[in-house]
Amino acid sequence: MSEPYSVITRGPRTGEPTSRERAVLVGIERPGSPWSLESSLGELERLANTAGADTVAVTSQRLEAPNPRTFIGSGKAEEVAELARSHKADLVIFDDELTPTQQSNLERTMDRSVKVIDRTALILDIFALHATSKEGRLQVRLAQNQYLYPRLRGMWAHLASNRMGGGVGSRFGEGESQLEVDRRMVRKRITAIKRELEHVSEVRRVQREGRARSGVFKVALAGYTNAGKSSLINRLCGSDVLSYDKLFATLDSTTRKLVLPEGRTITVTDTVGFIQKLPTTLVEAFKSTLDEITGADLVLHVVDSSSAEADDQVQAVHDVLGQIGAQGIPSVMVLNKADLLDGARIEALRQRFPLAQMVSARTGEGIDALMDRIALAAAAADELMEVVIPFERGGLVSQAHEQCHIIAKSHEEGGTRLQMQVPRSLVEAFRPYEMGRGEGPQEGEQR
Repeated sequence: MSEPYSVITRGPRTGEPTSRERAVLVGIERPGSPWSLESSLGELERLANTAGADTVAVTSQRLEAPNPRTFIGSGKAEEVAELARSHKADLVIFDDELTPTQQSNLERTMDRSVKVIDRTALILDIFALHATSKEGRLQVRLAQNQYLYPRLRGMWAHLASNRMGGGVGSRFGEGESQLEVDRRMVRKRITAIKRELEHVSEVRRVQREGRARSGVFKVALAGYTNAGKSSLINRLCGSDVLSYDKLFATLDSTTRKLVLPEGRTITVTDTVGFIQKLPTTLVEAFKSTLDEITGADLVLHVVDSSSAEADDQVQAVHDVLGQIGAQGIPSVMVLNKADLLDGARIEALRQRFPLAQMVSARTGEGIDALMDRIALAAAAADELMEVVIPFERGGLVSQAHEQCHIIAKSHEEGGTRLQMQVPRSLVEAFRPYEMGRGEGPQEGEQR
């Protein structure tokens, strides 16, 4: 931007309900920022729209660093207040997380009817709107209370200031007393939510360990929000996971079975989408959900290939995967929404990401090739075994068909002979029947 700051006015949306709030968006342009200001504010507008607010104006300012008192300059803060007033705005949304002091000072600058929130509060609001499972709601409540706690002082500052005129009573005002009560209440609430969440997370952990013991190959979908992960799991598994063209349409992880072309059954888990500037409190609160990624055998990194910010979104996902310790898990990049691309864009992406799989979850293009890629990854983690399983152990043969890749099968006098690729977690179950170990289990081994 050539100017110190800029203002863009948005026209009213047609056909929208009148109950939608009107928002002014505010951002700052800093040197060396990994995301362009236009991209970041464009995403903030989509977030506001998802939360139920129409953007009526967008303004920004170039700064070396945020102002410690008001985030933007004091003069710019007065201008934002006037901008909100002239557009009859209900709220002002800042593109970065505000400190409690910054938020308190900005609220005093705005009209009393105007709410001041930041990107983190906006994302929390969307999460609260879309969380449906018990675990999802608990995770959102935990993040909300952790966000609220350091901001309680500012909420009661007006009461404290009214009683700070000096004299008796000025050192222990009503506001400070109420502040301590509220702090204690929020601390208790955080502790209670964490305790309840630990119980729910334990159930999820037991389920994950059960899947691990079963030998089922586990695939997790990860990616930027709205990259099409839910649409992809629906296409792969023939399921009906909720899929909307909105940011954070789904928050709760969903696991579905997928039968590979050779007949092997694996699981595919859809997880919460990532976003630039994803608040640390959310990463921590959603840790049990994100553990579905860290416990996977293969990660499908789903990318919206039609987005102009695809490269930046890929980096944002890599950053979060690093935060949760999942960067070492084998992964396949899936360039989704190929049906929206022209030939030149497809060629450019193939040169940029030569190992990626190009697909369209909407049309089915490239899905068969992706299934083959998943099957190869599953096979690479297996051990080649040749076994003879006694006829009375028919259940083990059925398990082999469901969870292993059968290469050859024949029936012999001593049982069913299988040559197959076996997941490492199941190797010991088939080891007693491996060719070369004699017929049947050895002494001391369980039949």
